[in-house]
Amino acid sequence: MPTEDFRKKRSHVPVAREGIPYIVAAMFTTLVAAILGWAVLTVLLLAATLLVGHFFRDPERVMAAGEQDVVSPADGKVIAVQRVESVRFTNRPGLKISIFMSVLDVHVNRIPVAGTVRGLFYRKGRFIAANQADAGEKNEQNWVHVQTDSGTDVVVTQVAGLIARRIVCWPVPGDRVLMGERFGMIRFGSRVDIYVPDDSEVLVSRGRQVFGGETVLCRLK
Repeated sequence: MPTEDFRKKRSHVPVAREGIPYIVAAMFTTLVAAILGWAVLTVLLLAATLLVGHFFRDPERVMAAGEQDVVSPADGKVIAVQRVESVRFTNRPGLKISIFMSVLDVHVNRIPVAGTVRGLFYRKGRFIAANQADAGEKNEQNWVHVQTDSGTDVVVTQVAGLIARRIVCWPVPGDRVLMGERFGMIRFGSRVDIYVPDDSEVLVSRGRQVFGGETVLCRLK
């Protein structure tokens, strides 16, 4: 069993801890430009600092989901809902819901169901635009297998995007997790795929804007 609680790594509301070095660096560079009297550069750097801060924001969410509900693991737009023949870890058919996160969306990821982390799998890969169909097959990605207390398997995949270069995932196998709590993030544009049993009742469709830890994607049978 793990000896360290991963929740100690995510106590950083309202800004993701991983973004603090980027924000501080942007602020320092802006300050230097202002001191040197470079007005145009200062304005541009200030705009960049605000954008970086906006990207790493980490707002609280209000959740009203039931025990059988599966909440969205990410903010963004649903770009696909499809059936797959086999899901990693379970080797069984399932439903796959893909969520694309633009650079304007919150990039902190959240646990979709309460349960226990049964497995993790990380794979290096390419950095194709995350909204492309083959990004889920070729890009760098991290898989998280959560099993509910009733034995239902839900798998979340963090997929790097065109400019994403770091996938962050805090929990380890054996950790107990709660629905809606933060478990990681992907830096600078990406997508998240979630796999649920194929008899689940899907409540969203392609094009729907969803919010991590808040929007109910589907309901388990």
